[in-house]
Amino acid sequence: MKKSIRFISLASCLLALGLMQGCATKVKASTASNPAPSEAFSAYGRINLKPATFKPGYKGSAAGLAKIEENLAKDLAPSLKTWNQTTTNGRTLTIEPVVEELEFTRGATRVFLGPLAGSSGVLMRIKITDAEGKVVATPEFFQRADAMAAGFLFGVHDNLMLTRVANLASAYVINNYGRAQGGPTGADDKAIAVK
Repeated sequence: MKKSIRFISLASCLLALGLMQGCATKVKASTASNPAPSEAFSAYGRINLKPATFKPGYKGSAAGLAKIEENLAKDLAPSLKTWNQTTTNGRTLTIEPVVEELEFTRGATRVFLGPLAGSSGVLMRIKITDAEGKVVATPEFFQRADAMAAGFLFGVHDNLMLTRVANLASAYVINNYGRAQGGPTGADDKAIAVK
């Protein structure tokens, strides 16, 4: 009987320790708000969206990257169609989404390990340049999925994190079309890296 109680106590302590260590994501943002671009995007006659990629040398979840790209394309398609139907002025803007960090816990791992699989997090930057390669803006976007919430909902929060980061990036592009004004990164105080 005493051995059973000790075993249960030890198992509980190990589980609690695992939960505490696996909860936080290492992915951090550098700021809570993005500065305005050098000019409003409406100054350009054509706006092109490139496929999302990982930063050079970074290896992450291909499925997570594909989900981000799918959401960006879906969010921006109606606006890009409208904007690109206007008379061209010879100026072109290119939007290049680059995922710098992605901790993404996928379905089966999340289902079997739940909160023990840890939190998910994503940091993406969109590089916005003109036809000459001049940088117009490089906003960053951050989102995370808490280990406990994601674990108990079998990964729904992990997938929603990818949708939310794409929504933030799309909103930045749309909101800075008519007037250069910047926008949020999606990070709160706890998600900003200490310098």
